Amino acid sequence: MGPLSPARTLRLWGPRSLGVALGVFMTIGFVLQLLGGPFHRRLQPLAPSLRPALLSCPPRQRLVFLKTHKSGSSSVLSLLHSYGDRHGLRFALPARYQFGYPRLFQASRVKGYRPQGGGTQLPFDILCHHMRFNLKEVLQVMPSDSFFFSIVRDPAALARSAFSYYKSTSSAFRKSPSLAAFLANPRAFYRPGARGDHYARNLLWFDFGLPFPPEMRTKSGNLHPPRDPNAPELQVLPSGAGPQAQALNPNALIHPVSTVADHGSQMSSPASFDMGSSSFIQWGLAWLDSVFDLVMVAEYFDESLVLLADALCWGLDDVVGFMHNAQAGREQGLSTVSNSGLTAEDQQLTARARAWNNLDWALYVHFNRSLWARIEKYGQRRLQTAVTELRARREALAKHCLVGGKASDPKYITDRRFRPFQFGSAKVLGYKLRSGLSPQDQEECERLATPELQYKDKLDAKQFPPTVSLPLKTSRPLSP
Repeated sequence: MGPLSPARTLRLWGPRSLGVALGVFMTIGFVLQLLGGPFHRRLQPLAPSLRPALLSCPPRQRLVFLKTHKSGSSSVLSLLHSYGDRHGLRFALPARYQFGYPRLFQASRVKGYRPQGGGTQLPFDILCHHMRFNLKEVLQVMPSDSFFFSIVRDPAALARSAFSYYKSTSSAFRKSPSLAAFLANPRAFYRPGARGDHYARNLLWFDFGLPFPPEMRTKSGNLHPPRDPNAPELQVLPSGAGPQAQALNPNALIHPVSTVADHGSQMSSPASFDMGSSSFIQWGLAWLDSVFDLVMVAEYFDESLVLLADALCWGLDDVVGFMHNAQAGREQGLSTVSNSGLTAEDQQLTARARAWNNLDWALYVHFNRSLWARIEKYGQRRLQTAVTELRARREALAKHCLVGGKASDPKYITDRRFRPFQFGSAKVLGYKLRSGLSPQDQEECERLATPELQYKDKLDAKQFPPTVSLPLKTSRPLSP
């Protein structure tokens, strides 16, 4: 492996070291820069404008995907499952279905992992199941030149989904009669450190393994009143609307609400120098920029997939799949959350959700900006051509593979291999395959329709086939 780039060097330091280094850099005047026919044989070849990148570099197949909660990450996981399975890649799998979440990731939780010096082992290619990010331990499992990526979602949309899905898990959600009631007075329900309450506040920040600003912690654990009842505005325009989607209030990045206590964070905050909330959060965002090669945005899911394929030197077909873990009664896909068309009550709920989840809002604003900077570099017209092609191929796949060409209510899915795990108050949709598919099409459709838990079990059985113990031979008794 050649010399590491500055970003990779920062990745190896870890956040605690970066915090100390940042204090030194601030002292000497260093300023961190923030960004600001369904299958291959049936589909037409890629348009010429989409082909050069695919021909000029080998596909990247060492991947670390931080699977954040309620952000469309199950659909990304499905693509990684099918791609890795098709290409014979080796997954770093949990013993069950998550890596000890909500505790920080530990390499020892990877099935078949052996510490350095503990014997030979085949290298892992993909790490992608639910974890709370812990870079030091991740690098015990995956090489530092792996492609690191994740996905974020508007906290207002995430809050709606999380409240429905985790109502029985989070004590704060369970005690509240509705999301509106919770956001109207979250301090009446939320208790830092209570079981499952990490789902109720700044869930993305928590999943990324980041610490919480010092003023968000109190010795007694009591909650401070919020400083700003309204979240800053972010103009999120419809998908493909262009970079004007970043018309941001320059003061909108951070207006911290001092109401969160420490969640047993990955690392302590830098204590050797005084950092205000804005500097602290900017430090966290700068660190994430040094670690992650790409952070997708759920509201621009298809655009993000095209950029992912380009970054990995994959074909467009490699990122064509179906949405997974979608709740019934909600629009298929991940739509934008903007104030246009919302009632006054919904606008108030959106503002309160963004204010309550202010750290997640900072993450979202930052990575929404960086995504659109990447889109500008890629070319908007070129991107729109690719997105149109991706959607056409997805629709063709759905019509060919699925009964009715769309997701199904789980009560109609009798094959347990394709029935998604049901959790929360809303039904989780799944897929029912058409009959009469050819063996080759059947195999590919099954890859795309298999829910994440069943696919993980399939990969587990493939990588760790059960051992069959043969009965001991017994000697034939001697004749008298």
